[in-house]
Amino acid sequence: MSTPHRVVIAVFPDVDLLDVTGPAEVFAVANREMPGRPYEVVLASADGGQVRTFAGVRIATDVTFDQVCDRVDTLVVPGALDAAGAPMIDPDLVGWIAATAGHAGRVASVCVGAHLLAAAGLLAGRTATTHWATAARLAADHPDVTVDPDPIYVRSGKVWTGAGISACMDLALALVAEDHGERLALAVARQLVMYLKRPGGQSQFSVPLWQAPTERRDIDELRGWITAHLTADLSAAALAERMCLSERHFSRVFGKETGATPAAYVEAARVEAARRLLETTDEPLDQVAAACGMGSVETLHRAFRRRLGTTPAAYRRRFRTAA
Repeated sequence: MSTPHRVVIAVFPDVDLLDVTGPAEVFAVANREMPGRPYEVVLASADGGQVRTFAGVRIATDVTFDQVCDRVDTLVVPGALDAAGAPMIDPDLVGWIAATAGHAGRVASVCVGAHLLAAAGLLAGRTATTHWATAARLAADHPDVTVDPDPIYVRSGKVWTGAGISACMDLALALVAEDHGERLALAVARQLVMYLKRPGGQSQFSVPLWQAPTERRDIDELRGWITAHLTADLSAAALAERMCLSERHFSRVFGKETGATPAAYVEAARVEAARRLLETTDEPLDQVAAACGMGSVETLHRAFRRRLGTTPAAYRRRFRTAA
């Protein structure tokens, strides 16, 4: 019988419960689906005792961090947020992660656990993802990391990073697929009533951040006007004329203040309006497209594919809130 693949999951106070139990459940179901129990899951904490999670549920850990031996096939690093909503970064934990990662076969972070990997220097020069709500912070705190806020998970060499919370199970399924093939991963996904590969990225679930205030009141007023007049001519030329600026100067000022071109901003505003209609109404797609200034269903489809990685119909099926 082959030696089980040893998965060590770091556990610490106020850790997100699902970040720990989600991957553990995936590996446990893989053991049930495959002869020989291919995985050994070990929970490690600073003291080796019970740890209270953010959900209030206490988890009994198996070993202390110091007792984790050199054989770590996969190190899983979950995340936690402090009272202000910022990722928790404990220097002692970061040091242990850095030391353990050196002899681990691979390292995977869950949700905001990516901030711990970055603090440990494991994401430098790599592409990574994290929960969409903290992606901008990760990029700002660690400019040497290329942060992509949309994927459900990203692999960069031996380092994997996962998106927000429930995506921990998608990430774990991908690890099972790498170890034992997609047939086993699919069997596990079926048992867990999950997609093997979730359609679309986490942008579908995010709250748009493009309405953050700028330093110019006239730009903020223009953005409010755009939101209220999505069916108007919102070309850069028309918006520049409304601002009494040349098109070139307007585009430069708008990009500096918002971080987006006028065309990209307008498309984002129209997609957001379409999302709300798809979530709350049964209007046909052509009416949704018209109401949001998209003009045609084809344009609506292209914008959704580009921004959300899904189709309007699939988005409606997933997020429709009322009959």
